[in-house]
Amino acid sequence: MKIYHHIDEFKSLTNAVVTIGTFDGVHIGHQKIISRLCEVARKNNAESVILTFFPHPRMILHPEDENIKLINTIQEKAELLKKLGLDHLIITPFTRDFSNLTAESYIRDILVNKLGTRQIVIGYDHRFGKDRQGGLKDLQKYSVQYKYEVEEIPEQDIHDVAVSSTKIRQSVLRGEVTIASDFLGYPFELTGKVIKGDRIGRKLGYPTANLFIEETYKLIPADGIYAVTVILDIDQPKNRNSPEESIQTNNDSDFQHAKSQISDLKSKIYKDDGLQHAQISNLKSQIFKGMAYIGHRPTVNGMTRNIEVNIFDFNIDIYGATIRLNFHHFIRHDEKFNSLDELKDQLARDEISSRKLLQ
Repeated sequence: MKIYHHIDEFKSLTNAVVTIGTFDGVHIGHQKIISRLCEVARKNNAESVILTFFPHPRMILHPEDENIKLINTIQEKAELLKKLGLDHLIITPFTRDFSNLTAESYIRDILVNKLGTRQIVIGYDHRFGKDRQGGLKDLQKYSVQYKYEVEEIPEQDIHDVAVSSTKIRQSVLRGEVTIASDFLGYPFELTGKVIKGDRIGRKLGYPTANLFIEETYKLIPADGIYAVTVILDIDQPKNRNSPEESIQTNNDSDFQHAKSQISDLKSKIYKDDGLQHAQISNLKSQIFKGMAYIGHRPTVNGMTRNIEVNIFDFNIDIYGATIRLNFHHFIRHDEKFNSLDELKDQLARDEISSRKLLQ
């Protein structure tokens, strides 16, 4: 897939199959449109093209609204679209001038002259142009004059489960990450750089990687504990053991036994509480299980909202590395404990729950 960061970088094609939209989330409804787009392109020996925008149109048209949060960063969106088999992704800045184009100017100047559109695959609710007045009827009206075809993906085909980016955002904000994953077709994710923390987690026996999310517009789940998988690029640790041990708990009475199992497992991995110092310049993609925390750390009177992850069975210094958290299950809400010992005991329970859910 070729990526263009402005529409002016793109050279008009002779046979382009095009769709347009913000595609925040690239959810299962979006995937329906894009799959059809790629299918039509293959059948017609054409090239598939998506025109999307960054910043998001709402950021330009409503700059006063600081609550606008997006499901994907632009990098995450590009990765998701690439997996769907797209040929060309155009990420062009959205401007007020662009928003004021008439329907015909939008079709003639952008779709036809700039992109070389010969077929448009569009969702039933797509709007464009000044005051979002343009739509399917306009595309059909000018299709003969500008020599392109239009295919609409009807609402019932896209919304087999009434999915929308808005519903996904609401689910994430409530911590309902399993519902969000069902709508998205993949786990909700956060990508950030690992920064130094105050090492309280390590003192409790639960060292955490603290994440800094650079994109301030990125949607963050509700405060609480989550079972996650962690994707990072890192060298294989020399002292990491990978026993095929299963943590089995059927009820609360099994807690101490399960806690002992995990303690034994950790003793094989952590040596004198030391860290392997990996060369971040020679990275290999790996996936680990873990539990993530989002919140203000009320037990230690924290002042800022933190995003931290305890990576299970892991013993490497990854400061400065970029990692990705995939959110699979909500474990519990954030809460204040009377002591660090109470917090430590609860973290042990959280780990057991997370390991069971991630088996």
